Amino acid sequence: MSNDPYDVLGLTKAAKPADIKKAYRKLVRDSHPDLHPDDAGADARFKAISAAYDILKDPETRTRFDAGEIDGLGAERPPRQYYRDYADTPGNAYHPRQGFDQNADLGDIFAEILRNQARHGGADDLGSRGFRAPGADARYTLDVPFLDAVRGSETRITLPDGQSLAVKIPPGTEDGQTLRLRGKGAPGHGGGTPGDALITVTLRPHPVFRRDGDDILLTLPITFDEAVLGAKVTAPTIDGPVGLTIPPGASSGRVLRLRGRGVSRAGQKAKGDQLVELKITVPSAPDAALRDFLSEWRKTQTFDPRFEMMKGAQT
Repeated sequence: MSNDPYDVLGLTKAAKPADIKKAYRKLVRDSHPDLHPDDAGADARFKAISAAYDILKDPETRTRFDAGEIDGLGAERPPRQYYRDYADTPGNAYHPRQGFDQNADLGDIFAEILRNQARHGGADDLGSRGFRAPGADARYTLDVPFLDAVRGSETRITLPDGQSLAVKIPPGTEDGQTLRLRGKGAPGHGGGTPGDALITVTLRPHPVFRRDGDDILLTLPITFDEAVLGAKVTAPTIDGPVGLTIPPGASSGRVLRLRGRGVSRAGQKAKGDQLVELKITVPSAPDAALRDFLSEWRKTQTFDPRFEMMKGAQT
């Protein structure tokens, strides 16, 4: 898969922020490994899509990529330096006659210096020769439970070298969001600053809650009598159970709003809401008394919930 984030998301450099977000959401649905467990390539595509979105959703990193300062994985690209910049450096290990022109890549020069050091047994480090470059960023993926991301939490990850690293999950963290840990990436060259650790968060789906922006979505089963007569019931929220009033005559699909029961983000005063969609659920085997009552009740009713639908279908 291409390392160009525009290619990964199927966009051009003229894409607007809304286009980037729309493309990302569509591709995530098509490639999330939890939604496509039988697709062997879903995990790799999902990681590539998340990495591309992380580059392009942030105006700063998008500008840096467009300027060639970072690559499609977010790693720093060392600034180009040419042999003539170091021609007068004492002990310079290479000269124009060795074939470097003004378009020589720093990586080629770096390799040549190392070869000359080995050839001559020199112990000079890169810093003494004027080379300084920041370390590369390191990328990781962290699987986080839904509620830990919504409420905020702290966890630890183990790096490839065995080092344990503490990671704070800010409240309101979204699926695909990348957390940056300054200075926890690869060490710099010639005394340059170390890179960062970029941790892309993957949220585990929750069996009850879903999320839309800062709102929490919930489908709440209710009984036939609760729908007809109304009732006071208990509904779960991300902060614990609360009381909810079902109005009389509620139909399946009706949405009730619990204000301030949604996601709270760091730095924001207002919380999202919880939207509760009602779903009338009837027993799979109703008792005889209920069947007899409804049979008699049906004989006296003229209400047809499909009347308007049928009428509209004829126009």
